[in-house]
Amino acid sequence: MPTGVHIRDVRKQLFDAAGRVLLRDGASALTSRAVTAEAGVAKGVLHRHFTDFDAFLAELAGARIARIEDQAAALRAAAGTGTVAGHVTRALTELFDPVAVALTRLVLFRDELRTRLRRGRPHGIPILTEGTAMLAAYLTAECELGRVAADTDAGSLAPALIGAGHLLFTDPRPPEPADVARVVESVLADVLQRRLL
Repeated sequence: MPTGVHIRDVRKQLFDAAGRVLLRDGASALTSRAVTAEAGVAKGVLHRHFTDFDAFLAELAGARIARIEDQAAALRAAAGTGTVAGHVTRALTELFDPVAVALTRLVLFRDELRTRLRRGRPHGIPILTEGTAMLAAYLTAECELGRVAADTDAGSLAPALIGAGHLLFTDPRPPEPADVARVVESVLADVLQRRLL
């Protein structure tokens, strides 16, 4: 790309390119050169917008975390409608899209990135931690509405759902929707049945 040509929304272009590299080649292949080559821009473009490659990766993961926070607000707003298992199944499917799964691997793979993302988040694995908080808040809202058992420990149930979902979606072949639903229904069975007693 010639120098001096204005690139519209360069950050989005670079983030999208990073997602494609992650999906195609994996976390170990994600370099600034790979990202800029995939985006079709000069290598210097990335460094004009980010202090270093880890800063780029932190913003890439931060954009995904912001998306999870938006998803969490929509999920909380859905409390009291539809089915609890249906909402959780959709939330896990959206949370663990292929790029999010690849980003989670990247966060585990790169110590510096994990350290940067943990600033202000003292525990857990970024992305998975926000997903857990999303489900805990939703289940708490449903508990308050009487749609799950009154004694539900959402703070313990949410990590179980995230762990089960993560295992399903890290398989090279994406799970069938029915498989995700079956796992969610199994994890939630007790708290959904006991609300009726």
